[in-house]
Amino acid sequence: MAKYLLVDGFNMAFRAFYAVHELTRSDGFPTNALYGWVRSMWKLVDDQKPDETIVFFDLGGAQAKLELLPEYKANRGETPPEFEKQVPIIKDLTRAMGYGLYEENGVESDDLLAAHANRICQADPKAQVMIVSADKDFAQSVTDRIHMLLPPPTANPRLGWRTLDPAGVEEKFGVNTSQIPDYLSLIGDSSDNIPGIPGVGPKTAVKWLNEYKDIEGITENASELKPVRFQEIVPEMQDTLSLNRKIITFDPDCGPDAIPSGEVDPGSLFKILEEMEMKTHLEEAKKRYAQGELAL
Repeated sequence: MAKYLLVDGFNMAFRAFYAVHELTRSDGFPTNALYGWVRSMWKLVDDQKPDETIVFFDLGGAQAKLELLPEYKANRGETPPEFEKQVPIIKDLTRAMGYGLYEENGVESDDLLAAHANRICQADPKAQVMIVSADKDFAQSVTDRIHMLLPPPTANPRLGWRTLDPAGVEEKFGVNTSQIPDYLSLIGDSSDNIPGIPGVGPKTAVKWLNEYKDIEGITENASELKPVRFQEIVPEMQDTLSLNRKIITFDPDCGPDAIPSGEVDPGSLFKILEEMEMKTHLEEAKKRYAQGELAL
């Protein structure tokens, strides 16, 4: 049974950036995200032993979603310049370490990753896919063969990496995987500037979805909703809820039919690590890779 790791690049890179502080090269160039990235990727492949690993990055823009909601993600703050400086090197490291990498202008990496996960399972009935991300949107992609691999929470790193299968999604969110877009549409997502129904939190959303199944069912039964104030609010926000769901639901048709596998390039990897003055990583890399192939 083939096993694939599909990595949410920026989600993981930001975690690496904030996990390690004030780490720089001798000339002051920041290397904290690089340090955490290499360490995290090695940890992942050592633990999961995938047949293939592909990392997805955003190139900017989410054209289809911005046409629906121009203010989509408009409230996100500026990316720290110390992080931006490291992104091109993270990508170079990713390729040199032998992982596939894919990015596409105007299409969000989340959509690309989710679509590729589905294609893998359609092409190989026995394939297993692990989506590496803390982004709750990916809960809608979870199936018997597509699971989420959640990184350790920043507030409690001792929990370690956790796997989320369909039962885990229901335990974590209170709804099944097919209801996740409706659930997120109801509560909204401030990080993406997606407006939910004012006053509706996770508990209310779960209660409604367990009783009425989906947004349409909730709207059709608006006269029975509790608390009573929502009996008028929900019908007024029907268009907003429908729009939210279109934005939150991944595009199954985006991206290419196939993404090339990566190939280890020890020479390039050693050179980057040496230039970044990452001596410990360089020593480990030389133990791991030899003559273009994995030594372990």
